[in-house]
Amino acid sequence: MRALLPVALLLASCSQGDAPASEREEPAAPVPVLLHRAGPSTGNALIIAPGTVRLRHETPLAFWTAGRVASVNVRQGDRVRAGQELARLDTRTLDMDVRAAQADARRAREELKRQETLLAQGWVPRVRVDTAAAAAGAADAALERALFAQKNAIIRAPADGIVLERLAEPGQTVAAGEPVLLVGEYRSGFVLRVPLVAADAARVRVGMPAQVRFPDASAPPTMGQLIEIAGRADERTGTFQVEVALPANPSLKSGQLGEVRIAAEARSEAPILLPATALFGVRAGEGFVWRFDPVSRKVEPVRVETGAVSAQGVTIEAGLRPGDLVVRSGVDRLTAGQRVVPATPAQARRS
Repeated sequence: MRALLPVALLLASCSQGDAPASEREEPAAPVPVLLHRAGPSTGNALIIAPGTVRLRHETPLAFWTAGRVASVNVRQGDRVRAGQELARLDTRTLDMDVRAAQADARRAREELKRQETLLAQGWVPRVRVDTAAAAAGAADAALERALFAQKNAIIRAPADGIVLERLAEPGQTVAAGEPVLLVGEYRSGFVLRVPLVAADAARVRVGMPAQVRFPDASAPPTMGQLIEIAGRADERTGTFQVEVALPANPSLKSGQLGEVRIAAEARSEAPILLPATALFGVRAGEGFVWRFDPVSRKVEPVRVETGAVSAQGVTIEAGLRPGDLVVRSGVDRLTAGQRVVPATPAQARRS
């Protein structure tokens, strides 16, 4: 038996060496991939964003009651003074309402006096006087309402400013509260209104200095100060509006386009930011990435929790650690455990 053992081993080795080449398993060539090192999304130290110049208080003016517009005395671009008459309703109907209310109030007061006289003579009970007093009070309230509507058939400028928009014309019938003019108040000063993505809005504070430039040279560069940050994002764009107060300058006009530069705060313990191309299998709040192991040179899928999406990439809330290497493109070509090799962009395209 001992003599047969070396023979058996020799035969086994010979049988393996004689196997066809097609039956032998050859390791697949590693796939060239672009890698991205996960790091905190601190963002640029300098925030640069476009904005629009506005007067801080731009007030839509309207009539308190519905009616036909009799006159609009100003046009877009006109400068106005505080208290100046800007528009007027046709008051013929309102005047008739006032006269009718005056007559009703007079009759109600006379009836109250008559009932009080009859009560003193013992001809009517106290309840008749109370009813007449209530009717007189209602008539007086109706008269006050009619007088108020008549008085407010005129729109006056609330402060010195400029007409930004004319929204109604003489002869037009408007509803109560429907804007007729948009007036900007000079005393409120000019601001640059800038929409910022959430990541940038979190890095600015009220009181920060800001450099403002005008690409079309419509006004000289100036320094401003951040005075307001919206507490709620715009439902359509997801951005937060901030306002930068601008110093007085005669060349500033509402509607001018500007660009703000703010030296923002660096974020500590910020979440990781990845390019969108690194994710696959994305669903609400989660997705997958291929994490590269430098030792085995293989990739494995890792589930990650995703957060805000911006032009800079996708925020990763959980699933990765700073310094992890992930595949940033061509993720649809890979499988779990596949060997890869780091490559340059040109090498990755040729593969």
